[in-house]
Amino acid sequence: MPNMSAILVFDERIDLSDTMFVEIIAWKVPQPVRGSSHFYKYRFALVVENKCVLRYDNEAGKGDHKHIGRREEPIIFADLKTLRRAFFADVDRWRLRS
Repeated sequence: MPNMSAILVFDERIDLSDTMFVEIIAWKVPQPVRGSSHFYKYRFALVVENKCVLRYDNEAGKGDHKHIGRREEPIIFADLKTLRRAFFADVDRWRLRS
């Protein structure tokens, strides 16, 4: 969790169905999270039947990356708007496959 000087940018939950939702949270932080070069800490998740099936985050030490099931891949962070757009494109692709 970010420290007390972090500023919440957004914290949203979007229900996609009775068993599926998206949660997107981002904070502006005073210094980059270890492994990232920008001033944001974020977690975007697609949860289906209480299981996270897709997540974008920048966990300290790992930098910007995404989890698709058990697979983990690096991602490039340009800005929150671009990240959000990429995440929702992955959500759409996941939903088409399932």
